[in-house]
Amino acid sequence: MGYLPAGIAFGVLAQVAGVPIWATIMLSIVLYAGAAQYACLPMLSAGLPIGSIATNIAAINLRHVFYGVPLLQYLPTQKLAKTYCLFALTDETFSVMTSLPLDARQKLILPISLFNQSWWVLASAIGVMIGSALNDLVPHLDFALVCLFAILAYEQFQSIKRYFPIGIAAVALIIASFFTSNWLLLMAITLCMLLILARGFWLQRRITGETHDQ
Repeated sequence: MGYLPAGIAFGVLAQVAGVPIWATIMLSIVLYAGAAQYACLPMLSAGLPIGSIATNIAAINLRHVFYGVPLLQYLPTQKLAKTYCLFALTDETFSVMTSLPLDARQKLILPISLFNQSWWVLASAIGVMIGSALNDLVPHLDFALVCLFAILAYEQFQSIKRYFPIGIAAVALIIASFFTSNWLLLMAITLCMLLILARGFWLQRRITGETHDQ
């Protein structure tokens, strides 16, 4: 249900940016990446070249590569269904899937992916129909997506109860903010990956050392 306000906000902002109705709906069907869809609106309205837009969207969506790794073993066996689940693996779907019991993930990943995208497309269409009137009444509508991320992160923490990912994310974001603002997300994700690898290497060496001591 959290997709409703975020998707409606996207539809409204797309109307404000002058994106045609058909293009707004197609973005939600073919691109289907909340943060990237929000980011591409000013680029589309500014008339940037397709190559520049594609490069920026690819950088924003790079994090989805890391989302796929822990869920590979739970993907459907049918090729078309597997391809769609990889395409539809958004932040929200990843958060829901990793909060589910292990034995329920494979049978639920396809219906959850379809369900989530259906809500997003429906919400985008509602936003388009509302038009720019809502943007005049409620400024900064794009913050709806940030709120959705915050809620999902909190719910996942309540389910898993692990402080390490939060600590790494905070440290990476602070360090990245000293070096860049245009590529903040990409640099923060890269730092997170390096810190996770470093921690994994340290834990492996620690376990190996304990084994030798025994």
